[in-house]
Amino acid sequence: MSYSYQRIVVKIGSNVLTLFNGLPDLERIAHLVDQIAALKKRGLEVILISSGAVASGRSMITIPEKKDNVAARQLLASIGQIKLINTYLSYFEKHGILCSQVLVTKEDFRDRLHYLNIKNCLEILLKHRVVPVINENDVVSVTELMFTDNDELAGLVASMLEADALIILSNVDGIYTGDPNLPGSVVITDVRKGNEEIQSGISISKSSSGRGGMVTKLGMANKVASLGIPVHIANGKKDHILSLILDKKIEHTYFHPEKQVSGKKKWIAHAWESATGSITINQGAKEVLLSGQARSLLPVGITEVCSDFKKGDIIRIMDTSFKLIGVGIAEYGADKARERTGIKGHKALVHYNYFYLVD
Repeated sequence: MSYSYQRIVVKIGSNVLTLFNGLPDLERIAHLVDQIAALKKRGLEVILISSGAVASGRSMITIPEKKDNVAARQLLASIGQIKLINTYLSYFEKHGILCSQVLVTKEDFRDRLHYLNIKNCLEILLKHRVVPVINENDVVSVTELMFTDNDELAGLVASMLEADALIILSNVDGIYTGDPNLPGSVVITDVRKGNEEIQSGISISKSSSGRGGMVTKLGMANKVASLGIPVHIANGKKDHILSLILDKKIEHTYFHPEKQVSGKKKWIAHAWESATGSITINQGAKEVLLSGQARSLLPVGITEVCSDFKKGDIIRIMDTSFKLIGVGIAEYGADKARERTGIKGHKALVHYNYFYLVD
């Protein structure tokens, strides 16, 4: 019995795509393309989130070790991105499949209009049976503009496109009960909401090639699963891994999805850090929002409008100690919110469908 997915996002990490010396593993890339081609023959839509630009650049140019890290990354990514996409292009062409390059920054997803533009672009590519190859634009993404790593980007794209599943390929079999290198550690195969044991098995170390580690994978996977999308974390170094996952024939870590939420709520979940305005609410309103019930935030529960915002902006919702509770889309601007603060009988400032509880 197989998973009945139609649209999947596949994220391939740097450690899967590179050799021990940090150079691209072309044989592995070719095999992964073969697998994606096989999935497309099964009728699946595949969106590829691929690392590897810096490694590809490293195969083409040698730079002094004393070179500034940011400048070195920009140099290698700028050169390597061309090499990487041409590698994918040549391998996909052997299967009669077109692929496209989509380079993005975190800033592109903070604005709702830009977000929808990217979504529309990806939808038209999929409509024409093109495989989008998405990567962060490391040439312009530096410091605060960067995604934590491509896991974060993958989660955002999976949510944006309302994918049926997100598959994260790393260089280990999944998330373990302890250090994977120690005897006795086993793969945690099923993760559900409230599963506390999993945190104890996470290593805080990052991979040698990428920017992230299992901590960021866990956080992102939990968020995506909470939005109704199942997540698989598996070993991309194993042959035929994608078909083995979909056919339930290999041990890996599976995050069970919760109830599906709206597309706009998925955007809020990933874009909330760019919230513009902020308000504080009283204890009663806080308890209602934390209860999990389908209840909206009414002006009667607001104690203060702390900073300005316009209708349609994402705003921070805090308690009277300024602790963040959640975020949501404002149904009207700060001026009206101030006029209605603490008063009954007015329209909700944040509708439940557009509220996201920040964990």
